[in-house]
Amino acid sequence: MTRPRACVATGVAAGLATHLGWPVALVRAAFVVTSLAWGAGLLLYLWLWVLTPWEEGEARPTRRAPVAWLLVAASAVLLVIGWTTPGGVVESGGNGLGWWFGALVAGVGLAVAAGAWATLVDRPDPERGPRQEFAVRVVVTALLAITALVLVLGPIASWYPVPTFAAALTVVLGILLVYVPTLIAKWRELTDERTKRIREEQRSEIAAHLHDSVLQTLALIQNRAGATSEVARIARAQERELRDWLFAGDAPADSDLGTDLRDFAADLEIDYPVTVDVVAVGEQRERASGELAAAAREAMLNAARHAGGEISVYVESTPDAVEVFVRDRGPGFALAEVPSDRLGVRQSIIGRMRRAGGSATVAPGAGGVGTEVRLRFPVDRQATERSGAEASHG
Repeated sequence: MTRPRACVATGVAAGLATHLGWPVALVRAAFVVTSLAWGAGLLLYLWLWVLTPWEEGEARPTRRAPVAWLLVAASAVLLVIGWTTPGGVVESGGNGLGWWFGALVAGVGLAVAAGAWATLVDRPDPERGPRQEFAVRVVVTALLAITALVLVLGPIASWYPVPTFAAALTVVLGILLVYVPTLIAKWRELTDERTKRIREEQRSEIAAHLHDSVLQTLALIQNRAGATSEVARIARAQERELRDWLFAGDAPADSDLGTDLRDFAADLEIDYPVTVDVVAVGEQRERASGELAAAAREAMLNAARHAGGEISVYVESTPDAVEVFVRDRGPGFALAEVPSDRLGVRQSIIGRMRRAGGSATVAPGAGGVGTEVRLRFPVDRQATERSGAEASHG
């Protein structure tokens, strides 16, 4: 049995209804009816709420019902009754004193529950958050403060000082309890931050130790074995995997062009006897899913297949365009001499860039050594300005 992440309040009734195959309305009615039997239904509801997990998923739970404000409203009703009935209690000679005191205690309890719900439940909810928590806390504090003043300055204080003092003390204690969940939340945040800092320190120590030992050994193996040897390929692949494991948290969740080409370069070094160095400068606006990235990967793959050795990839982002240069040190080739039935360069690189609105050229490398593939993709200025404005407002 699990609770749905999108629910009315807690998801208990919906989860139980799904588990039993009953209508949700019937389950909710059963909870209400059994709660009349000395609170049995309420206790069962709370027990299931505490012990039943959320259904699998990454999304934060969301709730449609404004539970905190409903608790505030119920508390306000009971507290207003406590404001308006002391005169009647005095005139009746103390009759109803217990009922009046019980209503005040219940109102204070609901106010505390509203503050706890707003802090512990609604604060992580993306549809509510800290603003609602602050608003609920302010309203609840105002209600309890007014109640305390009414008790102290009202007529019942002179006639029944002991019950009035107890009621006022309960209200003041309620004000303090309203802020206890906030302190608990702050303590949790500090504890999580401290735990994260300790983990980062341990991770840094491990990274430093491995950098001084394993990574330097792998780099030495690559230098001694030669860039194209099998031993150097394995050492370079292990070095990249180890660096990715050590610094995985530093990579952005949404891959950009530079990150994608580095990952692709690591795969090429495992499959081919090559060494690929990727350098990216400027703000990486182009994503890994674009046509420019696909053309760049194809150019890198061709260089690994036909040239081997050392391959250099340079990514430059300017306000007007994004350019990618793929250079190898192979024997080189002339595009005109490539048979017409081989469409890798013509269609997968040049044709793809032309269809996407960019350009691609294939030319001999510096000094006539190797081949250089240059890809250029113009930047949409309006989209860039729009995204920049959204980022600044966000």
